[in-house]
Amino acid sequence: MSKSPFLQSVRTEIRTKQYSYRTEKSYLYWVRQFILFNDKKHPKVMGNHEIERFLNHLAVNRGVSPGTQNQALCAIIFVYKHVLKREIENWQAPDILDA
Repeated sequence: MSKSPFLQSVRTEIRTKQYSYRTEKSYLYWVRQFILFNDKKHPKVMGNHEIERFLNHLAVNRGVSPGTQNQALCAIIFVYKHVLKREIENWQAPDILDA
């Protein structure tokens, strides 16, 4: 179990919404990767630029499929919408996700 209070709050919100255990594991993985990629900055101080950089990193450097990239994006959107209670403003998904 994660010792991060933030990740624990993400886990609690996922369970409150009765998402599957596999979705919980996946979302926590991608949120953790997002935070680590951005030098452990808290998501509340990050925005579109950091999200785009992370998704591009997944596609270019890690070679993940568009589906996997979309799963990471869904996890990040979940955090902003349900945990931080804020929308990601002026979001335009990278072209790779349209594939």
